[in-house]
Amino acid sequence: MTRIVVDPDSGVASWRQVRDQLVHLIRVGELPVGSQLPSIRQLARDLGLSVGTVARVYRELETAGALHTARRNGTVVAAVPSADTDVAMALAKAAADYVTSAKALGADRQDAVQAVLHAYQ
Repeated sequence: MTRIVVDPDSGVASWRQVRDQLVHLIRVGELPVGSQLPSIRQLARDLGLSVGTVARVYRELETAGALHTARRNGTVVAAVPSADTDVAMALAKAAADYVTSAKALGADRQDAVQAVLHAYQ
């Protein structure tokens, strides 16, 4: 795999740097569909990042459909991310943040969903 570089002085979060570089490598064909990625632990070790940081990247890219993880085969490139992938990942993050806030407020699922529907009106 082409080297991913994390610049701690860039002002961009480490997870975002890794995600953006992986998306770029997939889009330009350096990581074609079917390519196996390093394990979360291995990539975290190679980049000097926490396992949680790399897990977040893999999880977001899997949610967006760009990666697929299977126990036997590890994590592989599943599809070339489109521009819509960025929107999907941003929405997934916003939704996760909202759920965390709603739970902290003691709201149940139905109340949280109703609040979103009301906000859209």
